[in-house]
Amino acid sequence: MPKTKISNTEKHIIPAERIGNVKEYYFSRKLREVAEMNARGLDVISLGIGGPDLPPDDIVIETLCESARKPENHSYQSYTGIPALREAFAGWYDRYYGVKLDPTKEILPLIGSKEGIMHITMAFVNPGDAVLVPNPGYPTYTSVSRLAGAETIHYELAPERGWMPDWEALENLEAVKEGRVKIMWLNYPHMPTGTPATKEVFERAVEFGRRNGILIVNDNPYSFILKPEDVKPLSILTIEGAFSTAMEMNSLSKSHNMAGWRVAMLAGNAEFISWVLRVKSNIDSGQFKPVMLAVAAALNLEDEWYTRLNQVYASRRKVAEEVMTALGCSYDPTQRGLFLWGRIPENELSAEAMADRILYDRRVFITPGSIFGSKGDRYIRISLCSPEEKLREALRRVSEA
Repeated sequence: MPKTKISNTEKHIIPAERIGNVKEYYFSRKLREVAEMNARGLDVISLGIGGPDLPPDDIVIETLCESARKPENHSYQSYTGIPALREAFAGWYDRYYGVKLDPTKEILPLIGSKEGIMHITMAFVNPGDAVLVPNPGYPTYTSVSRLAGAETIHYELAPERGWMPDWEALENLEAVKEGRVKIMWLNYPHMPTGTPATKEVFERAVEFGRRNGILIVNDNPYSFILKPEDVKPLSILTIEGAFSTAMEMNSLSKSHNMAGWRVAMLAGNAEFISWVLRVKSNIDSGQFKPVMLAVAAALNLEDEWYTRLNQVYASRRKVAEEVMTALGCSYDPTQRGLFLWGRIPENELSAEAMADRILYDRRVFITPGSIFGSKGDRYIRISLCSPEEKLREALRRVSEA
């Protein structure tokens, strides 16, 4: 078919201005490059992204399969999820975090935490409002804020403060004084630094939020990973007064090896939840009922599930530490979560240059800390989401460098 001749008067289609405020997600671009290298037979070992390589528990998969065979389970579902799912989330929070939630009003299932970040932002932020985002921190907090037309203010986390916020500096921000800040994103246990949650940081956050009329959202998917068995996971919702100013997201992606299932939750007071639901109900059409039933089964697994999972990650973590040492990096051994965060040697030009050299010369993909903000410029991150034999092969490769 001949091509249509374009008139000189035809106007070109242009994208929305908001597209100019965000870039393609780093891992989308870099994993495409890794795939191209693998297609050429280079056999790259990926220690970059935090996607668990292990499956969920057998009972979870069996529940999914059994319920998917029932014809009545394939219809549209409620935007707030089935009661069994919300009740399972409530029981999980009561049992492990010591937080009592009303499953009918204070829990909202999400199709993944990344989607939840968008729903929350759309519900609470107007164009021109300001949002506080950690540096270093999860890049999606920044990109979603920009898509919503918000001013993104990065608050620095520094190793000399234990990767905790500088509350005095936050109080003195003009945007805070002017009342323009609508959301502060927290993420403890922290990604990418692995800093554990503390009661003190949550208390300070709740106090800060209540005094300044700021919604504090703690993104909490890592609280079970490499947690000491004698330590309870922490939720910001245990803090007195939290329900008037705070919400918390949680996810089964990391704690139950269900990243591809796209199941998360948001917890908070009923009014806040209702505002987010107004956005969510206009964007998605609920989740697949067999998935929700399987998630409920996952949330009712015994403690042994977390023990076995952490034994695997603890073994992998030892090899990851050897990789860090072989690269000449230093790290904090008290880190938790699915990653190991290390400071690069002083003679390295930058984290990104180091990561690229290791990728091209040693065929090992690691993540430069610079993608998480300027405070990550001198750091790299190694994922524990690869089998131990792959980690050992990565160690062999970098040790030859």
